[in-house]
Amino acid sequence: MWGYGDGVRADRLVAIVLLLQTHGQMTVGDLAERLEVSERTIRRDLDGLSGAGVPVYAQRGRGGGWALLGGHRIDLSGLTTEEAQALFLVAGPNALAGVGVEPGVKSALRKLLAALPAPLREQAAAAGDAVLVDPIGWGRPGQGRQKDQPPHLATLRNAVLAGVQVEMSYAKPGQAPAPRRVHPYGLVSKGGTWYLLAGAEAGLRTFRLSRVRAVTVTDQPVERPEDFDLAEAWESVQSEFPARVYPSGVEVRLSVEPGALRYLSAALGRWANLQHVTDEPARPGWPRYVAIFPNPDVAAAELARFGRRVAVEGPDEVREALAALGEELVAAYRLTPGGRPVAP
Repeated sequence: MWGYGDGVRADRLVAIVLLLQTHGQMTVGDLAERLEVSERTIRRDLDGLSGAGVPVYAQRGRGGGWALLGGHRIDLSGLTTEEAQALFLVAGPNALAGVGVEPGVKSALRKLLAALPAPLREQAAAAGDAVLVDPIGWGRPGQGRQKDQPPHLATLRNAVLAGVQVEMSYAKPGQAPAPRRVHPYGLVSKGGTWYLLAGAEAGLRTFRLSRVRAVTVTDQPVERPEDFDLAEAWESVQSEFPARVYPSGVEVRLSVEPGALRYLSAALGRWANLQHVTDEPARPGWPRYVAIFPNPDVAAAELARFGRRVAVEGPDEVREALAALGEELVAAYRLTPGGRPVAP
C-alpha cells in the first residue's frame, strides 16, 4: 500500500487506521495529539488513506470525527510474506515507539500478528524487531529532521530479515573504505540518521549507513545471541556515546533541584550520559548526578540555562567557566542607574 520511501508517514498511516479500528471514531485533534503531529498533517494523511482505498469518512457537527466505514477491519489473510514484513517494519512496536503511539495500538498490533496465517507470523514478528525508530537527535531533544534514505538501507534490511552475514566496504571519518564482514542484527533510525547494529570480531558494533560504500550479501547465517534485544542494545550504545565521542571530555558533578530534573533530563538526555549517583546529597532533597561534556566551556554553556536550579559541584574548571560566563553576561547587559544599557 505504501512504500518504504514514505518513511515516518507510513508509520502514521498504519497507526491512524489502528487507532480508528481501536476507538471507533476520533477527531483530527485527537489523532494529532496521539501521533504528535499537526492537524494539517493528519488531514493530509486521512486524504492519503482515502485515496489509497481505505474507507475512512468524516462525521460533521458536535460529537463528530473520523471513523472507518462499516466497522472496517484490516484483513491480513491475503498478505504475502513480503507484505506482512513490510507492515511490521513500518508499524512494529519498535517503529511505533518512535512516533509516540499509545499502548492500545500496540495491543492491536499484537492481535494483528496473532491473526496472521502461521507461515507468515514468524517472519512478520522478526521484521517488527529488525528496525528501531529513535526520533531524538544526538545532542538535542526533539524530533530529528527526516533525511534521505542511505543507498544500502534496503539491502541491509533484507539481510537482517534473512538472517545472513554481509561483506561491507565501510569508511570511518577521515579514512579510506575498508572491507568488513559482519553479522547484521538490526537497524536503528536515530533522529533521521540510520545505523546498523551488527556482530563483528570485536563484538557488537554500530555502523553509520551513510559511511557504507558497498554491500555484498552472503549465504552464511548470522550468529546472533539468543537473548539479543535491539532496543536494549541501542540503549547500551547510547549510554556509551559520550565516552566514545568525548574520550578526553570532562565529567561534571551536579546537584539538581527536584523540580528541575525533568528539564535537565530533556536538555541533556543521553548525549551527556546523565546518570544518578547515590552519594549523600550536598543539599537536602537535591539528588546528585554526573554528566560528560566535551570540555568545560560546553558544560558551562549547557548548564547556565538552569541558573540556581542546578548546582555544579565540580570540577573547578567548569565552575570557573560558569563564573566567567556570568561576568560576561552582567557586563553585556547591566544597566546604568537611569535604567539605560551600558555602552559597550
